[in-house]
Amino acid sequence: MKPLRVLLTMSLAVLAGATLRAQDVQTWARRLEHRGVSVSAGLWDAATGKTIARYKDSQALIPASTTKVVTTYALLKSWQPEYTLHTEVWGDLRNGTVQGDLIFKGGGDPFLTSEKIWLLAHALRRAGVDRVTGGIRLDQSAFDAQRQPEGWQDTSADTLPRVEALSVNFNRDERGHVLTDPDPSIRATLREILQEAGIVFEDRPAPAAAQPRQLLDWPSPPLRTLIQDINKWSNNFMVEMLTRTFGAGSWPRGVRRIQDFYATTFGLGAGEIHITDGSGLSKENRLSARTLAIVLRAAYHDFEAGPEWVSSLKVIGGEPWPLHIKDPNLAHRIRVKTGHLDQVDTACGYIQMPDGQVRIFAILLNGPASDADVWEQVSRWAN
Repeated sequence: MKPLRVLLTMSLAVLAGATLRAQDVQTWARRLEHRGVSVSAGLWDAATGKTIARYKDSQALIPASTTKVVTTYALLKSWQPEYTLHTEVWGDLRNGTVQGDLIFKGGGDPFLTSEKIWLLAHALRRAGVDRVTGGIRLDQSAFDAQRQPEGWQDTSADTLPRVEALSVNFNRDERGHVLTDPDPSIRATLREILQEAGIVFEDRPAPAAAQPRQLLDWPSPPLRTLIQDINKWSNNFMVEMLTRTFGAGSWPRGVRRIQDFYATTFGLGAGEIHITDGSGLSKENRLSARTLAIVLRAAYHDFEAGPEWVSSLKVIGGEPWPLHIKDPNLAHRIRVKTGHLDQVDTACGYIQMPDGQVRIFAILLNGPASDADVWEQVSRWAN
């Protein structure tokens, strides 16, 4: 047991450190405000939720891709980590031959790539499909006709491909370019891979008597894997596809369901979870540092879905990402989700302190700021 004098000294040091952190964030934030930058920021103890430092932490600002913190935790907690989305294949199969078209019905799988289709094709062969008298038909009916969510009028939405119930290779071509009309490319990719697997297409008109039935139910990777790709790579396409699926094919319903999750679970109303999309491309989204911290702390203490969600965040100085930040002491001590739009720089996540304790941080800057402004304060908090 430590002597009382030592414990008192340690307590005084902790209090002094907390006071310094509170003072440094005030100085940093006011300097940014002098430049015309709006600030919402804070640092909290992950174990107790105690506020260590904050500056206008309840001020709701444009969050950019830190919106994905809110979206992906709601999806993972509602659907559970092992949840899968399904692509169905239908046809009138008789003695190895599909009479008429082979029908692919999309179910919102955002990771249906050529490699996955190769596996699907061989599963069809094992199911007895050798020949198709017709061609390939796409069923996109699981999603409604809305082309983009609300709030994308003043953003880089044109960089996001069309989000469809059946999407292949993220609806981009081999060079990564956005496909304005992805369906012809989807049909061509499916046909090429199925032919390579030995399935022959005759391209004859479908017979009137054809009665399609489900031949295959192809699952996506589990949700925990999809969330990893979304948060580590900030994949807008994947998260918007899941948001639409969460709303039974409707963006507004998906967004509302995310908001309802937080209203019911945490008592966070529409004023605190003010979002119009799932990715953060919308500049109509508004979140505060405090709201992000509430979600981060909930995930940290959630045994059911929290470990999968926390591990989906980018590790600074680890995995495939080099350390771009000047402070080498941050390597392997930060798990973070960042966000960037024009005049928007944000970051939130977890810091492991030198003594092993974990802190939650959130910083939102709107205005003429930079990534360096964010990491200046994170580095100060971490050290």
